[in-house]
Amino acid sequence: MGTTQLETVPEPKYWHLKTVLTEALDSEFSVGEILPNERELAARFGVARATLRQALEQLELEGRLQRRRGVGTTVAPPRVGVAVGTQQHAWPGAAGDDWQAVDCAQSAPPAAVADALETGRDEPVHTVRRTRTSHGRPVAAELLYIPEASVPELSGIDAPSGPARARAVLRELHRLELEAEERSVELGSARADDAKELDRLPGAPVLVVTTRFVAEGRTAALSVATYRADTCRLTFGDSGNVEIHHGPERQAS
Repeated sequence: MGTTQLETVPEPKYWHLKTVLTEALDSEFSVGEILPNERELAARFGVARATLRQALEQLELEGRLQRRRGVGTTVAPPRVGVAVGTQQHAWPGAAGDDWQAVDCAQSAPPAAVADALETGRDEPVHTVRRTRTSHGRPVAAELLYIPEASVPELSGIDAPSGPARARAVLRELHRLELEAEERSVELGSARADDAKELDRLPGAPVLVVTTRFVAEGRTAALSVATYRADTCRLTFGDSGNVEIHHGPERQAS
């Protein structure tokens, strides 16, 4: 069977155009700015509109562009950094946390979560649902599972349901001394409920970040956060703020 020398395979025209458009986005446009219409862009770069559409679709998949009905194609905000290698541990809901509490329910968790929490599979736990947005668009959804043993003093009188209940659970959790965090990341596909939360189609690529919070020598809470792969990037270390742009007029931050 013969082999194909990839070096000799010509680059698709739309892919080369994508590279040119990327440089233009970095040097000529700002976040939220509306791009010229397809006819104007095709004329500027001397390509067919079908080729232009392929390049724009690829840039949208990569999170560089947003297409909104009634608005047009705009430059997307920078990706949200997802810290996976930081040494700074903190409970969910601590100062500087960018998540918003949505709801809290008490029910039996999925079997894998129950095993990780070392609770009985039919034993109810507090499930806090939170979301994270950036520049007005949803970028992540989280389910935070907290055993009753981690918040023994929680009262249902003051905050019986909704965001207030979620915040009350997190406040009680902060009474424990956080000893360690263990985090893992994997690529996945958005399930129907995640897709609706993140304004994506089911099956869209996502990053699933699972975090185990340890206190008193046991798993005190378990977070399963689903991030849009087109709007987030993984960061390592305590700063994680290195970002490289391809345009000549913009500097790394």
